[in-house]
Amino acid sequence: MSTITDDKATAIRAERFGAGLLLAVASAVSFGLSGSVASSLFDTGWTPGSVVLLRVGLAALVLAPFGLRSLRRSGTPWRAVRRQAPTILIYGLLAVAASQFCYFSAVRHMEVGPAILVEYTSPAAVVVWLWLRHGQRPTAITVLGAVLAALGLVLVLDLTGGGIGLSIAGVLWALGAMLGAAFYFVLNAEGGIALPPIALAWLGLVSGAAALGLLGATRLMPVHAATHTVRLADTDVPWWVAILVLGVVTAAVAYATGIAAGRLLGARLASFVALLEVVSSVLFAWLLLAELPAAVQVLGGLLILAGVVAVKLGEPAVRSDPAAVRAEEPAVGR
Repeated sequence: MSTITDDKATAIRAERFGAGLLLAVASAVSFGLSGSVASSLFDTGWTPGSVVLLRVGLAALVLAPFGLRSLRRSGTPWRAVRRQAPTILIYGLLAVAASQFCYFSAVRHMEVGPAILVEYTSPAAVVVWLWLRHGQRPTAITVLGAVLAALGLVLVLDLTGGGIGLSIAGVLWALGAMLGAAFYFVLNAEGGIALPPIALAWLGLVSGAAALGLLGATRLMPVHAATHTVRLADTDVPWWVAILVLGVVTAAVAYATGIAAGRLLGARLASFVALLEVVSSVLFAWLLLAELPAAVQVLGGLLILAGVVAVKLGEPAVRSDPAAVRAEEPAVGR
């Protein structure tokens, strides 16, 4: 009887792992598609503000029933949500709206591959912040990871003078996206919001969409759309199809599958699989936009990925307290 029970438990764990891995890959690939689709819209006259507003707004609409359901199932009262409203608003402004706006603005000025690689140095920035702000001395492997990521960034930006000719504006926007992503990781590490992950993702999208809508309505953020067809992989695609793909596939589906993967795999393993977003972003840019990084940028990208892996390996182990585990489940901020 014991052997049968153990075999059944092993089969269930294997099934959970397989499902979680599939969901994590789907999330990373879905997120990775966003840069290429957005870039094609920019070529027809769309502005980053209009693209981000529609992407965030559509994702918030699609995730609404799931966010509400998670609040009900967790027993979280609305008064608790209202108490955390200022933090949720800041999360939506910086980790969601600002991060996405900066990333898409970077893609408007530079290729997708270098832009996503610059943004993915955010874990190294978090290490520095936690060390300077809270005195959390990093481990040796974490320091090694930060150094590798910094060296990779030098190569991706061609600071050694190879002449790739990246746009300064694009690099600055990409660094802004990196800071937005770093803010999300800092907020998650410090336990700033005690909400179910899917509810946090949904409320962050809602507050981000509201902020972007206000900026657009007051003309503080340029918002312009066009009805021309977009060009992807030498094929003409209606503009509304591109918008639906951005809002539903690269945002709503990507958030939902990423959070579900975190529940099945655990935060750390899911975050490692999420690194496939970088690879898929580069592949989509090559397949859909005919963009391919230079050899030195590929080398820099590999160093950044190696650095991020080392930084994550150097993180402290997740605590066994169930509440702590729930708090550390990824509610992805892209």
